Amino acid sequence: MRHFPVFLNLRGRRAVVSGAGECAVAKLRLLLKTEAAISVYGTDPSAQVLQWAREGRLAHFDRQMQAGDADDAAMLYAANEDEALDDAAVAIGKAAGALTNIVDNLDDSQFITPAIVDRDPVTIAIGTEGAAPILARKIKAELEERLPSSLGLLARIGQAFRPRADVLPMGGKRRNFWTRFYFERGPEALKDGDGAAELALEELLAEELAARPAPGHVWLVGTGPGDPELLTLKARRLLHEAEVVIHDRLVPAPILELARREATVIEVGKIPYGPSWSQDDINDLLVEHGRGSNVVRLKSGDPGIFGRLDEEMDALDAAGIAFDIVPGITSSAAAAASIKTSLTKRGRNSSFRILTGHDVKGFAEQDWRDLAKPGAVAAIYMGVKAATFLRGRLMIHGAAEDAPVTAIENASRPDQRVIATTLIDLPDALEAAAPAGPVMLFLGLSPRAAAAMAGEPELKLQEAL
Repeated sequence: MRHFPVFLNLRGRRAVVSGAGECAVAKLRLLLKTEAAISVYGTDPSAQVLQWAREGRLAHFDRQMQAGDADDAAMLYAANEDEALDDAAVAIGKAAGALTNIVDNLDDSQFITPAIVDRDPVTIAIGTEGAAPILARKIKAELEERLPSSLGLLARIGQAFRPRADVLPMGGKRRNFWTRFYFERGPEALKDGDGAAELALEELLAEELAARPAPGHVWLVGTGPGDPELLTLKARRLLHEAEVVIHDRLVPAPILELARREATVIEVGKIPYGPSWSQDDINDLLVEHGRGSNVVRLKSGDPGIFGRLDEEMDALDAAGIAFDIVPGITSSAAAAASIKTSLTKRGRNSSFRILTGHDVKGFAEQDWRDLAKPGAVAAIYMGVKAATFLRGRLMIHGAAEDAPVTAIENASRPDQRVIATTLIDLPDALEAAAPAGPVMLFLGLSPRAAAAMAGEPELKLQEAL
């Protein structure tokens, strides 16, 4: 992020515009929405600038800027559409300590003006770092269609009531009060006028003060393989509403960023063959926070697939804490999609196995004879360390040396890698690739592009499809 988004307080402060033509008018329309004292310097002013000056909405000086004109100014726009005049104005502004912007000159500007959706006091700023102004305008248009014009009035009514609502304790109770007002009772009451909306606030406050504290709740949520766009809508909503977020090490930052800034976020990392949180400690943490808070427990993939879901449910049941499960897209499904293949195929396999290469006792025993049959397909989670063991077991029970095996590291993520190999070469291929992220192994599957080239001996290892 090159430009950090902030909202600058201009109440009682000076804002200066160098230039009085049409280029300046576009910036002045925005500045006039603020409480700034606006000074405009420039010859040959537009009719609009003169009209605003006559109305007393700004001060116009029919000359170019001079040293001292930007003293005490918070910001300055150079809008002369003349490089020399703009450079001179910016130099004056910087000398006075003002933030400066040259219209349509991103590199030489200290700040940029975003596209703005104005529902005062609700203001939404949209920026693209200057890369795609047309995209920002499109987003602005869509938001303006979605947000009712009455939103600002509702916000002002709520703003005036905030001191009264401060009697509610911080946290879920206060958030629930404002959520019910802005998204349920307020919009409906506003149809009958400002007074009805204010009455709705009084009634809601009385209801919240009389209500007993809500019990805590834990949501056991699958985040999918890591791509934020593969989250379910329910998962996104719950994550945004959660007071406490407890997540596995494999849940990536782009998903965690969807949580509210006020939420308590706790990582309970489990590192294969390395230091980890014990499951008992995680259970205790869920119980501790679940007694009085809305907790979202994020698990990579689907929580019911090798996610120790039952152990956490048992702990919550024993503590009498309510919980629900939100499924996620399984890592195996996402990995198969990433190599453009299906987990089942008519004429190839009518069943599909999901195995784990790592459990509390090592690699769990399987029906190796069935897995070794031609056409068998299996997804093996956490199987990198067990690759040699896997190869040996399968080949002892009759699996072909050239049976296809595909490893997908960081499935669905920008740094995804695909390693297409054969059973006999699997350990060496994994050692050469040295994956650092989570890996899904597919026995019996090749990437679609590789399958189309079957029979070509040089296709042994493909690390980037």
